[in-house]
Amino acid sequence: MKTTIEIPAVLLRKAKATATQRGVSLKALLNEALVEKLRPLHGGPTTPEPVWMAGFGKLRRLHRETLRIQAVVDETFGVLEAEDRL
Repeated sequence: MKTTIEIPAVLLRKAKATATQRGVSLKALLNEALVEKLRPLHGGPTTPEPVWMAGFGKLRRLHRETLRIQAVVDETFGVLEAEDRL
């Protein structure tokens, strides 16, 4: 679905630069950000794996350990405020 939104110029430039650094489209970056931001804080269905996990496909045997470590990281650091992500 297409929509139009207004994004401050500084934020749009930063988003474009981040997308380029990660090698993804701006659309993919914004979709990922929305999925992450809309994820329930506690419980609920899980979202797709974080982007950084894509590089570990050959380590499928360690998938459970990776999930355990990610859970510890999430619990320890919690959710970052929007101003801390910029």
